[in-house]
Amino acid sequence: MNIFNNIKVAGHIAAICTILVWGITFISTKILLAAFTPLEILLLRFGIGWVVLCLLCPRFSWPNNLRDEALFAAAGLSGVTLYFLLENVALTYTFATNVGVIVTAAPFFTALLAWLLHTGEKPAPGFFVGFLLSMAGILLVSHNGASFQLSPFGDILALMAAMAWAVYSLITRKLAVAGHGSLQTTRRIFFYGLIFMLPFVIHEGFHVEIGELVEPTNLLNMLFLGMGASAICFATWTFTLRALGAVAASMYIYLVPVVTIVTAAIILHEPLTFTAFAGICLVITGLVIAQKMGQSR
Repeated sequence: MNIFNNIKVAGHIAAICTILVWGITFISTKILLAAFTPLEILLLRFGIGWVVLCLLCPRFSWPNNLRDEALFAAAGLSGVTLYFLLENVALTYTFATNVGVIVTAAPFFTALLAWLLHTGEKPAPGFFVGFLLSMAGILLVSHNGASFQLSPFGDILALMAAMAWAVYSLITRKLAVAGHGSLQTTRRIFFYGLIFMLPFVIHEGFHVEIGELVEPTNLLNMLFLGMGASAICFATWTFTLRALGAVAASMYIYLVPVVTIVTAAIILHEPLTFTAFAGICLVITGLVIAQKMGQSR
């Protein structure tokens, strides 16, 4: 019992630390976009993360079976390549706060997709009430200004990123019960994520200058994204899913926009209007309602 409780406590600590870091990643990425393209940031970030994971977990293991390997590849495509490419591009068209709030809708898409694929229970009416509240909040956040001018392209990309993360979550849930270690799982997912990035790199090119990369602000933010937010946090999140379960772990995702909003206001001086604040409250309220009242009895 004590061991079980200790694992639960460790899971909660890992979840809080992971979310604190992930909430700040939008700010670091926004800063790096002044010098690098979204694809360059993505490739450098996960390249650093993969190298760190190889150093932390150098033992190589052959695939257990083709099914698991296909799941690793699908997780790399959805949770690394597509999610972060969509997120990084979205940040070039809209506020970091917008992206931080919109991607928090991922648990909704996870539950809906699980239901449609018959891997989860049908959501209760409270789930859809919460979903509608959050979607209304997302529309308000999209305005984020007294002029009520939309930035729909960036916000839609962020919504697509949330859908990609939902797919990744369902795949990771399958891998979590297959007995793979957290570090090995994350390293393999990163490997496939980097492989799927190559066609984009060939098409767009890779033109990173060493002088820009070693500039202190850029270097620190890149190392933060590669070592902390990618290598370490993906591994700690995998541990969190195993220790707490997908439902309890997803509750912590609701804190991401709060962290992003505070850091964006302090570091980037992004405006926080009353309309945007009301939208943020609706998103978080809707997510909590869906979580508390959205399970079938």
